[in-house]
Amino acid sequence: MSLPPLVDPGPPLDREQVARYARHLLIPDVGELGQRRLTGARIAVVGAGGLGSPALLYLAAAGVGTIGVIDPDVVEASNLQRQVVHGASDVGRRKVDSAADAIAEVNPLVRVVRHPVRLDSSNALDVLAGYDLVVDGTDNFATRYLVNDACVLLGVPCVWGSIYRFDGQVSVFWGGHGPCYRCLFPDPPPPGSVPSCAEGGVLGLLCAAIGAAQGTEVVKLVVGMGEPLLGRLLVHDALRASWRELRVRPDPQCPVCGEHPTITRDTGLIDYEQFCGLPPVPERRDGALVAPAELAELLAARERGESDLVLVDVREPGERAIVSIPGAVAVPRAAFDTGEAFEQIPFDRPVVLHCRSGVRSAAALDLLRAAGHPDARHLDGGVLAWVEQVDPSLPTY
Repeated sequence: MSLPPLVDPGPPLDREQVARYARHLLIPDVGELGQRRLTGARIAVVGAGGLGSPALLYLAAAGVGTIGVIDPDVVEASNLQRQVVHGASDVGRRKVDSAADAIAEVNPLVRVVRHPVRLDSSNALDVLAGYDLVVDGTDNFATRYLVNDACVLLGVPCVWGSIYRFDGQVSVFWGGHGPCYRCLFPDPPPPGSVPSCAEGGVLGLLCAAIGAAQGTEVVKLVVGMGEPLLGRLLVHDALRASWRELRVRPDPQCPVCGEHPTITRDTGLIDYEQFCGLPPVPERRDGALVAPAELAELLAARERGESDLVLVDVREPGERAIVSIPGAVAVPRAAFDTGEAFEQIPFDRPVVLHCRSGVRSAAALDLLRAAGHPDARHLDGGVLAWVEQVDPSLPTY
């Protein structure tokens, strides 16, 4: 069903705006009034990455008056395969700055608000307050739950998207008007069980399809036209060129938008890393961790015959083909869940596990220790830290 326009109209369009937005003005469902709603809209985009890139560019081109760009990261060379809001000359720059410059090239009439911060429970409500709608282009579960809960508490819709390899999903979550993200996914998956795009890859062109679909939902909600994806999950398979729709119902037991919520403005937002099964930061630096420099010394000692350390790479074959730490044996993360890993890893020798950044190796380490291994640790920061601190000549991804 259609909804009333989300945003009140801005001031009458001037000559420059009429010329720029003429193709919108010709559409009866948009028209001059709808375009004024777009120019009066304040939209926050969380993540200036694969999904945020097309959303930012097309929302700017559409004439959204104010766009908030929220991203703490800098541009890396591996981003350029899909994050089209950035260019080769932007590598090393803050993403919020690169995105702002790209938006200015597309439409200098748009006001850009830069938020070079990582959203967490302490700042999410303050950062997102004052925006009419939030576009979620994040790539991790903790932030997705955080953004969803913050939007419910603020009473604003969240246009959500997700991508992985050749598959994408889009929906609109809006507590009080339909289900929220928690209604669809009540519980996060176990840590490390679902690879991120950085670990499993993504077709760059898929970002355009899903990000553009998110942008379309934003325009529909702002203008008040069409049928938004409330209570509907759109699933895209790029290899089959197919789109299918799944219905999603509100969950009366939802802790944030249900009948008896436990997450409210009074209680405040929760610890989302803990909710997603990730240990608090201080606990990550206990005796379970091996620093890259320490691992280099241990491997050198092994070369001299002074150590029988076993270095285990829990990543997937495609990742190992890009970059590997010399002397590591491959035991995929999934083998720890099935128990097959425990038949391949000796229990009478010291073991160090590693993955890309440390998340999957930490989860594998918990399972290995639970199985009784007496001397197992994992590499702090994974292969990314190894390249940065030990061998910068190696590529990263």
